[in-house]
Amino acid sequence: MRARACSFRLPGDGLPALAAVLVALLCLCLAASPVLAQPEAPTAPFPALSLGVRGAESPQDVALTLQIVALMTVLSVAPALVLMLTSFTRILIVLGFVRNALGLQQTPPNQVLVTLALFLALFTMGPVWTRVYDGGLGPYMRGETTSLEAWAGTVKPVRDFMLSQTREGELSLMITMADLPQPRNADEVPLQVLVPAFMLSELKTAFQMGVVIFVPFIVVDMIVASVLMSMGMIMLPPMMISLPFKVLLFVMADGWNLVVVSLLNSFR
Repeated sequence: MRARACSFRLPGDGLPALAAVLVALLCLCLAASPVLAQPEAPTAPFPALSLGVRGAESPQDVALTLQIVALMTVLSVAPALVLMLTSFTRILIVLGFVRNALGLQQTPPNQVLVTLALFLALFTMGPVWTRVYDGGLGPYMRGETTSLEAWAGTVKPVRDFMLSQTREGELSLMITMADLPQPRNADEVPLQVLVPAFMLSELKTAFQMGVVIFVPFIVVDMIVASVLMSMGMIMLPPMMISLPFKVLLFVMADGWNLVVVSLLNSFR
């Protein structure tokens, strides 16, 4: 008995019929996919952030808005305030002079010097910040003073610090350039004159300290260069020989402690 071969023919002729079947199956899959691929609901709620502007309902809302704007303004100019109104500038310049005097271009790195200068500035300005908080910011946050009284109590300790570190020559120069009459006392010095005079004084003091730091290292360079010239070693760079001696001299003299102590004493 012969077995019959079973055959299945698609309706239509060949490839067009097969393409029609495939298209129909694809349409069914696409129609069922949103139902099959429906995401599960999250088990934990996620916080949503929304920002908006609405009208103030009470005077307290207006005061809070003004406080937020003032805080954002202060934060935006905080780096400039740190540079202009504190001891940061003098400390950073002197530390840079120390590194250049040693002949070390990238040791310590800039990040280390800036961080050290920042913390030393916080240390030297600690009593000033305490007076700022006790005299102006603290009472205002407790609601004991008005904003004008808080501003006066906040600015006065900073003014006193800048006046104690500002030279008379720089202060007179800025008053003359501003075409203002000579003040009778320190309270009559305007803040827009005091700040640049303080900056000029800080630069002058920092460069004077830098020259004093450079002197012993220049002597070492001159001695090494003279010895090499006398030995006829003209092609050998003197810096290659003097650098280890300068670092050794700085370490044996406990140079970092001397520099830091001199900086801290210069603000007293």
